[in-house]
Amino acid sequence: MSEKVILCIDDERIILDSIKSQLIRNLGDEFIFEFAEDANEGLELLDELMSEDSQILLIVSDWLMPGMKGDEFLIKVHQKYPNLKKILLSGQADTEAVERAVQEAGLYKFMNKPWDEKELIETIKNIVNQ
Repeated sequence: MSEKVILCIDDERIILDSIKSQLIRNLGDEFIFEFAEDANEGLELLDELMSEDSQILLIVSDWLMPGMKGDEFLIKVHQKYPNLKKILLSGQADTEAVERAVQEAGLYKFMNKPWDEKELIETIKNIVNQ
């Protein structure tokens, strides 16, 4: 049976560490959690996981990252893997970028930073239980 993976991308290590601790605390060892510090690393990791037949359940991505913004990243992901669920997490995303992610990347949900842990975990549970 393939591993069930949740992939998180953010250029701030402290944010990734915070998400990681919340995921582990609330979801335990039910899933594998993978992390990337920029969009290009996220794309490489995603391709690697897919080649290993991992079951990617969800991508949680920051918006404001160097090199490639989160909406662009999620659009690229959607073009290659259209069935993946995606959450955009940002304190600085503009409405046009969020709308673009909804229209062109099938964005499941946008959440503001700082996020509410309970809301994030409930959203993830809703996605993985679909």
